[in-house]
Amino acid sequence: MNTPVLTCNNLCKSYKKGTPILKDFNCALPEGKIIGLLGPNGCGKSTLMKLVCGILVPDSGEIYIAGEARSEASNANISYLPERSYFNAWMKVDELIKYFTEFYSDFNEALARNMLYELGIDSSAKLKTLSKGTKEKVQLIMVMARRAKLYLLDEPIAGVDPAARDYILQTIIGNYNPESTVVITTHLISDIEPVLDEFIFMGFGGKILMSGVADDVRTQYGKSLNELFREVFRC
Repeated sequence: MNTPVLTCNNLCKSYKKGTPILKDFNCALPEGKIIGLLGPNGCGKSTLMKLVCGILVPDSGEIYIAGEARSEASNANISYLPERSYFNAWMKVDELIKYFTEFYSDFNEALARNMLYELGIDSSAKLKTLSKGTKEKVQLIMVMARRAKLYLLDEPIAGVDPAARDYILQTIIGNYNPESTVVITTHLISDIEPVLDEFIFMGFGGKILMSGVADDVRTQYGKSLNELFREVFRC
């Protein structure tokens, strides 16, 4: 049996002295899958991603990346797309490519430039001159041009125009290592449903309410994943 790409054991995280964002969260995500991490705002999806990336430190519990305890070295295996852009606005896209090439040994510059070309993005442009949606496209391209074991994509299509969503989803499908895992959070479930292999419905406190194979939902429940989500969360 293959080692899970991501394992979380009894993971707990609270902010200050408030209600725990994650309480005894457990998961074991297999390789070679695109997995939708779906749940209402505030249920801990983004917090979980930040814990896995090392941006936040858990109060307790364990995180393993490809069987190894999470450490600074784990970041070489993780390609993370945060919900908000973190690039310096004064940088040109070309400068961003140079930065990623120098910083990440697994970054594929030719692939990144090809994706920029296909989306009609000028690599000589400064980020501050680009629209919000175009900035998000650039950020996703940088993330998907790496050859990581674990891709964590927090709302990758939220600010992107509908016409570009299909291309971006195909970019996600076509540019990750088959031995890797992609985890996507989004509220646009109907848009990403066709690309998902598996899904996790995450409730408040990080409680997993339901999980399974995305293609089995219609057979088992007679409805789409989006419809099932609305039923589970009464949206």
